Amino acid sequence: MNKPTRTRFAVSPTGFMHVGGVRNALFDWLVAHQTGGQFILRIEDTDQAREVSGAVQHIQDTLRWLGLEWDEGPDIGGPHKPYTQSERLDIYKEWGQKLVDKGRAYADPYTPEEVQAFRDKAMSEKRPFLFRDHRPTNPPAWDGSQPLRLKSEPKSHSWHDEVMGDLSAGEEAVDDFVLIKSDGFPTYNFCHIIDDILMEVTHVIRSQEFIASTPRYLNLFEALDITPPTFATLPWIMGPDGKKKLSKRDGAKDVMDYARQGYLPETVLNFLASLGWNDGTEQEIFTVDELINKFSLDRVQRSGAKFDEQRLLWMNGAHIRSLSLDDLLVKVNDFWPPEAGNYDETYKKRVLGLVQDRLKYFAELPNLTNFFFADLPVDQTLWTDNKQLKKLGSGELKELLEQGRAALEQSDFSVDDLTERLNNLLQTTGQKPGVLFSLIRIATTQASASPGLADSLAVIGKQVALRRIDQTLTSL
Repeated sequence: MNKPTRTRFAVSPTGFMHVGGVRNALFDWLVAHQTGGQFILRIEDTDQAREVSGAVQHIQDTLRWLGLEWDEGPDIGGPHKPYTQSERLDIYKEWGQKLVDKGRAYADPYTPEEVQAFRDKAMSEKRPFLFRDHRPTNPPAWDGSQPLRLKSEPKSHSWHDEVMGDLSAGEEAVDDFVLIKSDGFPTYNFCHIIDDILMEVTHVIRSQEFIASTPRYLNLFEALDITPPTFATLPWIMGPDGKKKLSKRDGAKDVMDYARQGYLPETVLNFLASLGWNDGTEQEIFTVDELINKFSLDRVQRSGAKFDEQRLLWMNGAHIRSLSLDDLLVKVNDFWPPEAGNYDETYKKRVLGLVQDRLKYFAELPNLTNFFFADLPVDQTLWTDNKQLKKLGSGELKELLEQGRAALEQSDFSVDDLTERLNNLLQTTGQKPGVLFSLIRIATTQASASPGLADSLAVIGKQVALRRIDQTLTSL
């Protein structure tokens, strides 16, 4: 694939962007970038009744968050504008008339009730309904007030799919389908082909539901005397159980929800690329540049790819750990707890250095770090829920904590000095780390878990740590 390719992400503005649609856009974008080609964004809004207000902007925001910038599109233009189908109605009428003039399209004179009667009769006779069996002998001249249908030439079709291999279908898959409706709007089956021709699209990458319609598309390409583009059909994204196509009920959600939760766009791209594709190695974490270099359609699998959100979570943690602290500090800027606004970036960076390895997505940051920025109220359940501490009475806990306070008061609160004093305290008290360190951790952080105790104390600082221990002693 050395010749520059032209791909398009043709999307309907009928709702949020889900993982299936975005994976499609990603594969289009990768194929175009590998050859120095162009990636086109096209808005297919001919089904006006289903259009959702704000969906076009949402589509653009999602792609831009992921870094999938387009070379031509509705907001930036290009040599084949407009890139919104509702603005191209005259183009479709012109091409419809070309087919009429060639004898390959005709006005459909039937009412919807008459067409339904044809369907019902076919069903009662237990045979498939084909409109071409009812093709009118002398159709009226097409003036736009009646549907325009393709006059198909039934035949078997064979074609090659870059993912699914060699495919074929018999003549029963070809019928006289509607090209332009009586309201002047084209059908998807017609306008997307005209747009692909005029926009010089070389590769059409889409999901499996379109395979059954491909013979009809090929029949239309033949009627227009135009060679079809390269087809590549992507496998379904399956639900977590791997048994059925992913749905909202299974966790399919707006991709921008991941942005709001603090997932990295690089992670989402990495995860989506792995749904149905691998490079033949054991590698799981890829940078965007690695995806561009390694991706190929011939390594996309034919079977469905299971959507595993736990794997996405793990992958995001891996990407977070690969970031420098400076980069991470910039990316988490909007996720700190409110109290963090009182602290400078140097302090925040120290905190971030302690939690980076534990952070799976940025929305976790407040729960992981709030004790670094504010004194939390003493939570008695932290003692009672701890298997080892609940065995001790309040007097024992208080005595042990007083010993810990005395040791910490002598420290300069460097990590090395804190580590040494805490270890010495284990020996002098004869306690296990699970008791002593848990006690000091709870008293100073009001959390059952934290980064390394000495590291956390060093960041919190001596004055704050001792004050919190005193508050806990008072409660005991």
